[in-house]
Amino acid sequence: MNQDTIEGQWKQLAGTLKQKWGKLTDDDLTVASGDAEYLAGKLQQRYGMARDEAEAQVRALEKQLRH
Repeated sequence: MNQDTIEGQWKQLAGTLKQKWGKLTDDDLTVASGDAEYLAGKLQQRYGMARDEAEAQVRALEKQLRH
């Protein structure tokens, strides 16, 4: 995962994340602050995803940011 891509666009991205994954709290997003590993962990926790699935969703998000 390209950590710099996620961190660099975090403020704009936080609103999109709340729309896509409504179970994430504002605190989750504040603490994550662009940390892809933390974000994947929270997706896993909040949605009961397998770790691989959560990481795949974060990677897909990162690909969207590049386009």
